[in-house]
Amino acid sequence: MSERPNPQAAPQSEVVDFLTTRLGVTDRITTHISVVLRGADRVYKLKRAVRLPYLDFSTPARRLALCEREVQLNSRFAPSLYLGVRRITREADGSLALDGAGAFVDAIVEMRRFPDDALFDDMARKGRLTKDIIERLARRVARAHDAAAPDFSHGGAAAMRAIVDSMEASLRQAPPAPIAEIEAHLASLRRAFDALAPLIEARRADGKVRPCHGDLNLRNICLYEGEPTPFDGIEFSDDISTIDVLYDIAFLLMDLWRVGLSDYANVAFNRYLDARAEDEAEGLRLLPVFMSLRATIRAHVEASQGHDDTARAFFDASRALLREPHGAIVAIGGFSGSGKSSVAAALAPRLDAPAPGARILNSDRIRKRLFGAQPTERLPADAYRGEVSARVYEELVGAATRAARAGWPVIAEAVFDRAPDRAAIEAAARAAGALFTGFWLDADLAQRLARVDRRVNDASDATGDVLKAQATKDTGEMSWRRVDATRTVFETVDELAAGLPRVVTE
Repeated sequence: MSERPNPQAAPQSEVVDFLTTRLGVTDRITTHISVVLRGADRVYKLKRAVRLPYLDFSTPARRLALCEREVQLNSRFAPSLYLGVRRITREADGSLALDGAGAFVDAIVEMRRFPDDALFDDMARKGRLTKDIIERLARRVARAHDAAAPDFSHGGAAAMRAIVDSMEASLRQAPPAPIAEIEAHLASLRRAFDALAPLIEARRADGKVRPCHGDLNLRNICLYEGEPTPFDGIEFSDDISTIDVLYDIAFLLMDLWRVGLSDYANVAFNRYLDARAEDEAEGLRLLPVFMSLRATIRAHVEASQGHDDTARAFFDASRALLREPHGAIVAIGGFSGSGKSSVAAALAPRLDAPAPGARILNSDRIRKRLFGAQPTERLPADAYRGEVSARVYEELVGAATRAARAGWPVIAEAVFDRAPDRAAIEAAARAAGALFTGFWLDADLAQRLARVDRRVNDASDATGDVLKAQATKDTGEMSWRRVDATRTVFETVDELAAGLPRVVTE
């Protein structure tokens, strides 16, 4: 670093007063580690001169370095939100200046300001989040994870156990529940992490530990210029932010599930996995314990801030999340326009699975991925040749087998109009030792045509001509349960749920 800190650095109270006057600050938010100064269209973040067990902001030079790191790391997720680092200097006449020629005394991060009601936490409470927003967020996080370089020196089983151990002391200092309940929960977490230690280590060796956001909860995501934008990622500790990518996304999934948006948690889970090269067999089993640990940490944070009711809610969530999954394959078939995707999406959060619900494997999305296309990008006719479709079904069956073998419920969604394809997905369940149920959605051609006409930004490329051609096909003997799909999605899902007494929770 070329600049040397001024040995007579300004008290931070003086810096705050100067910035408030100089930058037209309208309000300020003070936390235990920062002071956030908000103006009409800019936000300035000053790191407080504190040293804690997990961070060190004690010197101006240290704060400058971490301001620069904050901008660098957060620009991966929010390049248009972070503007850079500004330096506060002491000029020759003794006054403070912004980026002046005098001695350096402190630093701030400059950001664009977004509307107060653009935070996802606020949007979730007011019912303003949408499936489209959540899908775009999941893909954005997936891209950032893919772009990050693997780190083989952080993460791993020992690091996860260390987090649990640190939680023990923290939860005793600010308990969100009776100590006996806390001890029992921590014991459950330790057993789970011990059992999963080989898998956690294998993922690190496979490059799944990377520099991540580190604090991906609803309060650190906003809708900026129409785009879901994570911000305020962890810059002060590589141990906290350089983690398994599934531990990063687990925070978002937990927070959506906690506020009652289990359907959106399932959407984020599935779109994230669709977008990344994650093998269902080796990652899914980690999500329940990762989500539970995230909720445990939040329980401590809320308790330490005196938010007793919220702390208890997080603690209860942490225990509910720590569940063993049960493998199952539910196949949903039917001609285009019969409502397969809508039914699968509504059914997935209801399966007897740990949050965030079933893994949905959709043939249209698999086909788009094989061709390197975006989910809503239309493919050429050649992409629907028989040999291509055979590969799509092979991919779907393989992924379903791996997920079910790992003990996770799967919804396999495709036309399944050929008996051999139906036989293959049934065989996958047998190979995985998992329960299988197959449904065929029935709807007349007129209604299916009307549904296809109403589609917007859909993964399916089916047209009216495709539907008419399908209507002439002989599906062969249909052993799967036929379901009337002319009703509402929820009525159809209720019937499917009733046919799954061993799998469905509600």
